[in-house]
Amino acid sequence: MKFGIYFAYWEREWNADQAKYIAKVKRLGFDGLELSCALLKNASDRELDELRRAAEAEGVTLTAGYGPAAEEDLASSDPAVTRHAVAVYTDLLKKLERLNIHTIGGGIYSYWPVDFSRPLDKAGDWARSVENVRKVGRIAGECGVNYCLECLNRFEGYLINTCAECRAFVEEVDVPAVKIMLDTFHMNIEEDDMTAAIRLAGDRLGHFHVGENNRRVPGKGGLPWYAVGEALRSIGYNGNVVMEPFVRPGGGVGRDIRIWRDLSAGADEAVLDADARGSVEFLRFVFSGPTGGR
Repeated sequence: MKFGIYFAYWEREWNADQAKYIAKVKRLGFDGLELSCALLKNASDRELDELRRAAEAEGVTLTAGYGPAAEEDLASSDPAVTRHAVAVYTDLLKKLERLNIHTIGGGIYSYWPVDFSRPLDKAGDWARSVENVRKVGRIAGECGVNYCLECLNRFEGYLINTCAECRAFVEEVDVPAVKIMLDTFHMNIEEDDMTAAIRLAGDRLGHFHVGENNRRVPGKGGLPWYAVGEALRSIGYNGNVVMEPFVRPGGGVGRDIRIWRDLSAGADEAVLDADARGSVEFLRFVFSGPTGGR
């Protein structure tokens, strides 16, 4: 497994300079950095090439995440919206190919966060999303990108909340590049048994996010990390494990993730760095198997 972290752990606003975190995550002991596709939309070829070269120079694997806006909803009943969404993803996937990024994950079958004041038609949205994810998934495959559908908790999404739903959706799409994405924060809310969910995902698991039940870095909460590691090893998962902690309120990040209190205890960047370094060391240990001890 390769261990990465999402750049926004350090940020209060989404429109940050993502490139500056490439060298930082390498120094902290990570193998990879997860970027936001939202910040790649307007990137020039030159900027994409510079970003790719910076990652190559550090030996850092880049992955991508995306929370699509309502006007990019592949499940929409409005054909103009879904046409626009397919065009947006086509452009993004070509950018990811240029960046040598092989994984995109998120609620990339609907939109995020869902506006629950709007009418919901889960059956209709499911059918439309399957049809349009199939189109986009084929493009992803041509670009060498795994298109990973994240199971989101009920407060952020409604279409795919559990691994069982995601597996059924992925099997209906039936495109090799379309895979399951699990996130321990969301799983802790929705799954009856997190380890059973991982085993159900099996060889369809394309991306894995880790974060505590309280959104802190792994090791600073109550999730069963040894059991999670055992389940991942049992299915032969050898992909990316990306840490996605959010600990500071304020700004667009705090608002969108709903961080209403300071989970970092007033940490400055040096303390955030130390927590991230300690957490990735902890994960490498607990995910390493019986030889790691307990």
